[in-house]
Order: sequence, then C-alpha cells, then structure tokens
Amino acid sequence: METRKVAVVTGASQGIGAGLVSAFRGIGYSVVANSRSIGESDDSGVVTVAGDISDPAVAEVVIATAVETFGRLDTLVNNAGIFISKPFTEYTREDYDHVLQVNLGGFFHVTQQAIAQMVEQGTGHVVNVTTTLVEYANSSLPSALASLTKGGLSSVTKSLAVEYAGRGVRVNAVSPGVIGTPMHPEETRATLAALHPVGRLGTIDDVTRGVLYLEHAPFVTGEFLHVDGGQSAGN
Repeated sequence: METRKVAVVTGASQGIGAGLVSAFRGIGYSVVANSRSIGESDDSGVVTVAGDISDPAVAEVVIATAVETFGRLDTLVNNAGIFISKPFTEYTREDYDHVLQVNLGGFFHVTQQAIAQMVEQGTGHVVNVTTTLVEYANSSLPSALASLTKGGLSSVTKSLAVEYAGRGVRVNAVSPGVIGTPMHPEETRATLAALHPVGRLGTIDDVTRGVLYLEHAPFVTGEFLHVDGGQSAGN
C-alpha cells in the first residue's frame, strides 16, 4: 500500500491558501492547514492548526502535527504573507514590523522545522510564494516592503535549493502576478489586470496549478515559476 503524502500549507484559511489545500487534497495528499484564525475542517484528510506562523512555537506545532498525525511531511508551501502598498516614506514602524514578522519570520521558523524533518526522511519539497513585483517593480504600485521581504524569500530559495539538493530536499518558488482574490476590490480590477500582458487578473487555480507542476517535477529545484500573465516578460 502506497504511503499517502502530506503537505503543510500556511495562510490556508482563504484565497490562494484555501485553494492550495483543495488542490493537494485533489491529488490525494493529507494536509495540515495553518492560519491565525482557521477553523476546524470537516475533511478527515485535513488537520488545521490555528496560530500566527511567525511565532516559533506555532511553527513547531504545525510541523509536529504533520508528523504525529500523518507520520511524515513531504511538502511545505510557504503561502502566508501580507502586502502593504504605500509610498516608501509613508510606511510606519508598525507596517515594517508586521510585514517582516509574517513574510520572513513566518517563513524562517516553519521552514527550519520542515527541512529538518525532510532531511531525516531523505525527501521533501519546499515551495515559497513570492511576487513578480520583486523582480519587476512598478511605479504605479509601490511595494518596497514586499520587495524587501519577498525578495528575501526569492534569494533564499536558491540558497536552500543548493544547500539541500544532495539530501533529497527540493526548494522552489512560485511568483504570482496580481491574483483575483477578495483583497482586491472590484473597482480596482481593471487597472490591475492591465499590469499583465494577457489582459486579465490571475486566478487562484492558476497559482495552484503552478505549485502542483513544481510538486510533480522532481528534477526541478531552485526554480522561480512566474504565474503572472507575462508581467515578468515585459510590457
């Protein structure tokens, strides 16, 4: 009997995160889903862990839950993140602290725990969700804190991919454009869609398909998959 694989998804209560939970369940994985306010799931293949992933204690519980409940951990998707768009000089200290805690702290603690488990198993996969704005900034959408933090995730993706390639652990990133989720009011969507050469916003399914492609590509590590409607190619 084949062992069922196990994924951990952070930021899993809505939007892309909730879509990732469904996508991994759709390919037969068990899932540990985390977000600050996530409720219990009625799916026996999904265990939820409520709490702020930037808290090291929560990160430890999330990974321990995967191992204790399902016996292993195959994939971690670092999806939790926040985006605050302001002119650089208008960011507050609270903005800075909050974005760094979630976007970097939320990655660091849970990924340390996850990779330790994956190395012990001899196999595993980490996927970081970043943003195309890291590489292709846009003056109409100021994003310095996203670049500072998600840019760090982009850099560490290659660093960890090389560090752990010989120990069975792959590390990749998905770099979305603007995705049509409830965080974008309807009146802003036409303007945001115009950022993409294909002329539309991305969908949650677009992103989950990208993550699942990387999941099923065992010779791919250290890669950035742009799911951005051509935004990274130019205008």
